[in-house]
Amino acid sequence: QVQLVESGGGLVQPGGSLRLSCAASGFTFRTAIMSWYRQAPGKERELVAGISVGGSTNYADSVKGRFTISRDNAKNTVVLQMNSLKPEDMAVYYCNARPGSILYKFKDSWGQGTQVSVSS
Repeated sequence: QVQLVESGGGLVQPGGSLRLSCAASGFTFRTAIMSWYRQAPGKERELVAGISVGGSTNYADSVKGRFTISRDNAKNTVVLQMNSLKPEDMAVYYCNARPGSILYKFKDSWGQGTQVSVSS
């Protein structure tokens, strides 16, 4: 069974940093496209950052230059390093896994989410 468990959320002041981690199990991690999404109250879930099987990354314009996504295939972990946090970043952050190829048979999966709060 696919399982994604986020950790590292919390309360920080504007300008602060947080490091979110997603521990993955139940599938072959190295074959997955891994992403971080976030959802603020009353808003739709939005893509924050993604990393491909080969390590290519993409970011929402709102977080470019501040957030960094990385993966460690040996540890089955994807990390979102968040710097220079703004109140607008406040949301529940979710880890997502989807197959990097049609050859890999597992369903698009989500973690339970971790709360990021940014407030002075």
